[in-house]
Amino acid sequence: MQQQEIHNFLIRYFTANESPILKNSDGFLHIQLSIDLDKMLMNRPFYWHYLEKTGGIPNPMQMTLITDPEKCHEDKKGEQIHFGSPRLHQIFQSAKELGSYIRLFEDIPKKTNSTSLHPWLCLNAKISYQCDRKKDMVASLGLNLITGEILDGFHSILLTKSLTPKIPDFCFTLSPLITHNSGLLRLENVIRSMIEKDNHQWAEAAHNRWQQDLKLLETFYDDAEEKPASYHLEVEALKEQYEPKININIINGGLFYLNPEHSLSVLH
Repeated sequence: MQQQEIHNFLIRYFTANESPILKNSDGFLHIQLSIDLDKMLMNRPFYWHYLEKTGGIPNPMQMTLITDPEKCHEDKKGEQIHFGSPRLHQIFQSAKELGSYIRLFEDIPKKTNSTSLHPWLCLNAKISYQCDRKKDMVASLGLNLITGEILDGFHSILLTKSLTPKIPDFCFTLSPLITHNSGLLRLENVIRSMIEKDNHQWAEAAHNRWQQDLKLLETFYDDAEEKPASYHLEVEALKEQYEPKININIINGGLFYLNPEHSLSVLH
């Protein structure tokens, strides 16, 4: 991750979390933190606990982050941030927590007549095929909670739309016919079906490599009447290394209210 990419990410992160960028210049950002981000990033639990007990006026801190010291021509005191730094890791973790679920509305150009918006449940998941090698895939699925239609590549579709956290004027939302829990189960079944239909020769190949290494291990203990503890530890280590596993991790999800008149074809 390049420094300019980090700089751009931080702008999006703080803007999305209602923390105004007070100054955005080459190589540094000066930010007014929101109350929520102050609590998450600044490690002031006693301050916030005291404030909540006394009913005082909150005074969230400001933060200066230097993303590129070579570009930062001004004499700025701040925290240098780069890929791998504890602060950036902390921000990544908070972004994951804050962005785990979102609700947005399609921004419809102003009309005089009312427009209905359909609820779509979106689920982004990482599928990991793991043995002594690893392959990750991302599945992005969208479920129409009115019609039951399911679309793959839903994140790509959302990128083509203008979305807003507030419902636009002259728009109204339709109540879902499918509950959120039922919708999540449907999407989970789709992901499982995708995995079942996939080619799993990788698992068979891993099992073959596993057996070859087990045979090689046996040759080192051929003369042993009783296998020592080290042998059993190595057997377990080979199992841990080679045994095929499939892990599904939910990245994030959301509820999106979209105009049914607009095409939702999957982009390729």
